[in-house]
Amino acid sequence: MPSLKDLRKRIGSVKSTRKITSAMKMVAASKLRRAQEQAEAARPYSDRLEEMMESVSARMDKADATHPLLVGNGRSDKELLVVFTSDRGLCGGFNTHIAKETKNVIKRLQSEGKDVKLLVIGKKGRDLLQREYGELIIDTFTDIGRPRPNFEDANRISQKLTTLFDKGDFDISRMIYNKFKSVISQDVTIQQLIPVPEAQEEESVRVVDAQGQ
Repeated sequence: MPSLKDLRKRIGSVKSTRKITSAMKMVAASKLRRAQEQAEAARPYSDRLEEMMESVSARMDKADATHPLLVGNGRSDKELLVVFTSDRGLCGGFNTHIAKETKNVIKRLQSEGKDVKLLVIGKKGRDLLQREYGELIIDTFTDIGRPRPNFEDANRISQKLTTLFDKGDFDISRMIYNKFKSVISQDVTIQQLIPVPEAQEEESVRVVDAQGQ
């Protein structure tokens, strides 16, 4: 049976641990608040950029178009899926539902006779897709957006997409990502990147909450 001295030490240890976890909770809450503010601040820019691209695509004469990234190459046999996940786990269904929907899209496209390739953003996406579809992954980007999203990261990904398209490695590209709704819920969304459609088509698959329900 523990002595009174041992019990006092145990109580002191628990109190110290409680102080540490309380401080960690405050730090995590602060980081989460900053991340939410960044996501909400970027939304108007993202929405306006989509509207601009839709407008440009709608007004362009397809016969005289000079850039195939806007109008495509006239083929649809090869598809590239750009899958956005995180580098770390412990976030409920954030990554697993993206991976699940990616697998559904791959199966559907392959059943239609399409040649499918994957460009994965985030370690978790790579890990979740590696076992079943590792041969389809042509590249992986990690540590994107750390400490925060920036132009250099976006430029690296866009340059990769442009290079692959110019080489004829894909005809159509779509991205699969979580569209932010709130800190506890997101919509798994599929959106076409290349060629730019006259009206951006987003397919919201399901809502993911913090518990992965």
